[in-house]
Amino acid sequence: MTDLSADAVVVGTGAGGAAVAAELAAGGLDVVVLEEGARHDHRTFTARPRDMTARLYRDAGQLATIGTPPIILPLGRAVGGTTLINSGTCFRTPARVLERWARDDGVAPLHDDVFDYVEEVIGVAEVPEALAGRNALLVKRGAEALGLSGGFLRRNAPGCRGSGVCAFGCPTGAKLHAAASWLPRAEAAGARVFTGVKVRRVLVRGGRAQGVQARGLTVRAPIVVVACGALLTPGLLRRSGVRSPALGRHLTIHPASAARARFDEPIDPWDGVPQSYYVDALADEGIMLEGIAGPPDQAALATLGTGVLHRERMLAARSTASFGVMVADSATGSVREVGGRLLVRYDLHPDDAERLRRGFALLADIWWAVGAREIIVPLAGVPALRGGDSGPLQRVRVRPRDVKAMAFHPLGTARAGADPARAVVDPDLQVHGVHGLYVADGSAVPSSPQVNPQVTIMALAVRLGRALAGARDGPFARMRA
Repeated sequence: MTDLSADAVVVGTGAGGAAVAAELAAGGLDVVVLEEGARHDHRTFTARPRDMTARLYRDAGQLATIGTPPIILPLGRAVGGTTLINSGTCFRTPARVLERWARDDGVAPLHDDVFDYVEEVIGVAEVPEALAGRNALLVKRGAEALGLSGGFLRRNAPGCRGSGVCAFGCPTGAKLHAAASWLPRAEAAGARVFTGVKVRRVLVRGGRAQGVQARGLTVRAPIVVVACGALLTPGLLRRSGVRSPALGRHLTIHPASAARARFDEPIDPWDGVPQSYYVDALADEGIMLEGIAGPPDQAALATLGTGVLHRERMLAARSTASFGVMVADSATGSVREVGGRLLVRYDLHPDDAERLRRGFALLADIWWAVGAREIIVPLAGVPALRGGDSGPLQRVRVRPRDVKAMAFHPLGTARAGADPARAVVDPDLQVHGVHGLYVADGSAVPSSPQVNPQVTIMALAVRLGRALAGARDGPFARMRA
């Protein structure tokens, strides 16, 4: 049994864990960082989905919710967490959301200087038009023709070459995910990083965190930051004796789905940045349209139909565009561990099924405006749309079970808030009732931010890290006593 001592131990190296570790170490604390997954060199990434999903994803990307409908919920399992395999999209938390969190949950708004800092560290910039790809430029042209609000997305991928395989590990090393941005800063400031370590529990005595325990390893520290992600953090906290009525509940996931449109011209949707343009004309209703595409073998898995129909659609893949619709949750789900396995319960709300339909109807209008010949939406009961006619999509009543959905943003299962009956951590991200135990990942996000959340998670983690490092001569000194 190895026994280490530190000022702080961070469990997880994703958006929150790596960022808080960097700030703690920069503030002069002795930091140990523990990660269950492996560290990968981008030069070993093959850009082949069939190879990389097994290497970089938890459960080879097949983790799914139980409910109506079942929803695939992919997670990264590596140094860098899910930031290693996301599309790099970077939105600041909308002001209306920050105001709601302050009003309803007591969470102080994040300020522009924190967002500025996060974006500087991870290299956020707008996607240049030359890398956006024809898949996105078609939607841009259609949206502009209809007078719809939209724009090129901002991403953390300086030096991007438009390889089109962001979701399978950037093979050029252009994306500044957490393992390529925050973690090197932490290590340069003296943080010690250990991989292949699955933490079993947080050591708590007398209402104070004392460290963490893993197989063959104990790290003793007065500050423990759990950053395992919204699906895994609740289990670790439960195993550590945390009892909260909100723990594992309030799960939001940003339900999403993607439609396809066939044109008479080559599109090659895998050419360029997969997620490079957005339409926010319905953002006030919690509906966002964002680009989504991938290499042909990924498209084969996502293309609707079987047999001859599937073959015909794949033969037309070069002239087929793809775009996604994402909605802010009306429902919430839950997560727990059963026999060591994750059990994620989530039922799509009928209002969100309808909002997905509305998003697809708007997307169809955009595609018709630029000459689409056929549009296929992933809603049962809606046939392939042709001849500029969206009538079947406009008239259909969509039920949750009719939706083929996916999701990428699990949040809220250890939510922040002033009321211990409704929140697991307080507005400063410390677990209610356990001194020195903090959460810095998507599970602490109070409710759906309505946009891709990695910048939100990083900003909350930076603020926490700075506060803890700044308190080392006050509260920190007392915690060590």
